[in-house]
Amino acid sequence: MPISLHWRGLVSKVPCVTEKPKRHGLSLSVFYPCYNEEASVERVTLAALKAVRRITDDFEIIIVNAGSKDRTAESADRLAKEHAGVRAVHNNPNLGYGGALQRGFREARKEWVFYTDGDGQFDFEEIDKLLPLLDQYDIVSAYRLHRQDPFIRKVNAFCWTTLVNTLFRLWLRDIDCAFKLYPRKLFDEIEMKSMGALIDTEILARAKRLGYTIGQIGVHHYPRTAGQQTGANFKVILRAFKELFKLRKEIKRTRSSATAARVSSSQ
Repeated sequence: MPISLHWRGLVSKVPCVTEKPKRHGLSLSVFYPCYNEEASVERVTLAALKAVRRITDDFEIIIVNAGSKDRTAESADRLAKEHAGVRAVHNNPNLGYGGALQRGFREARKEWVFYTDGDGQFDFEEIDKLLPLLDQYDIVSAYRLHRQDPFIRKVNAFCWTTLVNTLFRLWLRDIDCAFKLYPRKLFDEIEMKSMGALIDTEILARAKRLGYTIGQIGVHHYPRTAGQQTGANFKVILRAFKELFKLRKEIKRTRSSATAARVSSSQ
């Protein structure tokens, strides 16, 4: 697998077709973490089902309840009973955003894994934009068009993205955009340790170290209509920086399990 990385927007336009054929052979896991999203989890799940059924017959949808204190867990379990292909898993107690993503990636059983957030700020129908890039890249990491977040959160995101891009030489436009598509095999090759907001950076940086190529494309971002944002919380930001300085050297030393085994046997 060639070691290369592409960081600018790679596709400016995707033809708009009302009815598209299912992508032949696409085996897809979709998951989204939900923390206190009782007002959104059903709407998001139904939107996921509609979009995914249109593009493939080989799919699963995983609701990751991240230790919610409202009725998200009950709603997730009900949706799993009512809809074939949907299942719910629960992180009790809450293990943070990184812990929720780790659970989703580990639960995934299909060849490709798509994840987004459970707050409904993305349109599942735009997954179509990501699929063509799989013909050229190993991973597709979207970036938000007209990001619908408070100004201070945009500033924080810009500073964070600049910092981690510089440290890990990623050069991605929107590293924490929750609209990504990964090959499932990646998660058999890396060890995820971040339990917080560093998780996206950790996965992408480890993938780059193993030679995975990354393509990018813009997707629309919509205002939150229910629930409460936690990403701009000071404790969340502080935890991300603590993890960054704790894990950065280890992330930079990422190598494949085969390489590690050869090195170990030669010592």
